[in-house]
Amino acid sequence: MRTKNSTKNKINVITLGCSKNIYDSEVLMGQLKANDKDVVHEEDGNIVVINTCGFIDNAKEESVNTILENIHRKEAGEIDKVFVTGCLSERYKPDLIQEIPDVDQYFGTSELPQLLAALEADYKHELLGERITTTPKNFAYFKISEGCDRPCSFCAIPLMRGKHRSTPIEYLVKQAEALASDGVKELILIAQDLTYYGLDIYKKRNLAELLQALVKVEGIEWIRMHYAFPTGFPLDVLEVMKSEPKVCNYLDIPLQHISDDILKSMRRGTTKEKTIKLLKEFRKHVPGITIRTSLIVGYPGETLEHFEELRTWVKEMRFERLGCFTYSHEENTNAHQLVDDVPEAEKQRRYSEIMDIQSQISWELNQKKVGKTYRCVIDRKEGNFFVGRSEMDSPDVDNEVLIDARKFYLKHGEYVNLTIIEAADFDLYAEPV
Repeated sequence: MRTKNSTKNKINVITLGCSKNIYDSEVLMGQLKANDKDVVHEEDGNIVVINTCGFIDNAKEESVNTILENIHRKEAGEIDKVFVTGCLSERYKPDLIQEIPDVDQYFGTSELPQLLAALEADYKHELLGERITTTPKNFAYFKISEGCDRPCSFCAIPLMRGKHRSTPIEYLVKQAEALASDGVKELILIAQDLTYYGLDIYKKRNLAELLQALVKVEGIEWIRMHYAFPTGFPLDVLEVMKSEPKVCNYLDIPLQHISDDILKSMRRGTTKEKTIKLLKEFRKHVPGITIRTSLIVGYPGETLEHFEELRTWVKEMRFERLGCFTYSHEENTNAHQLVDDVPEAEKQRRYSEIMDIQSQISWELNQKKVGKTYRCVIDRKEGNFFVGRSEMDSPDVDNEVLIDARKFYLKHGEYVNLTIIEAADFDLYAEPV
């Protein structure tokens, strides 16, 4: 057993949940480094900071298990202190203090200065978002706003992240320049809702103007957009996407469902007709665009007829990328007042059916890529393969392009032209041109 405080403190930051949490952990680590603290990400350290997720049941369970695991390590003398921050802590702090009192201190999503003080560090306002990136050096998640004003019935994010708050364009440009100087070539724009950007500070939807500012940053080669909301989508974004080579022809737009009954209950502010019209606008304005969406199955009141409507629509739309979730009944959301009436086994059956359909669609679309050449970036080496992505793919959630490392040598972060020689449902195999 190690002797407590026998060496200089090393702070280990553990990140759970989505890309927004990754960004927050990176900012925390940047602040700690600026305070001359020894900080690592998911490595050994005698002080542990757990950045939790509280979005749905599985994420909450993972967060609680991670906290308990580190409390056991603390009791065993392997680590000295455990701090908890992030969405779970924001949402359930009183309950967590009562149920897991051995945590040294809990912090919410907006309490970074207080967390830093507990770690004997000062919050440095002059840092302008500098952070220690934990992703491969060639890309970084780039948060343009915090919080959300949307009233979606199933979502607890406003409870954990608060109201929408945009970051000014000039501040974001400076962040992008700092990342580019550190070797980042791809910015993945994230927010609870990208399309709401600017309404609070510029009194208009200003995502297009932000994109036009970011494309001027030297060293940035790709700008990718995640998490756009369909209602009120600013179509001038499509013109920027079409005219600016740096803006990827890619859009992540969670649609959640297509039945008018379910959309109304979800409080999505749109209809099946409007949704289909919007998707047609995307494909008309930007031919070849890659559309990623996500869906929820098993929402309260989703009948077999509603599910069949969703299933048929997925087949018809042939989304390039699609993810699916089973409904999670979340406290203090509008949908929690409804009866969670779809059995868990049926939710899982519907999930599997949607993903089986998408797997077949993805396989068919990928077969058409065989023999074609695409510009790709190399993210990493894994086993006998270099792993890359095309403009059509985002890290961790989309297709990967695999190149035999026994035959070819490629550099991490390098952009190369690759010819597809074989295709599976979610993996492509390629060789350099």
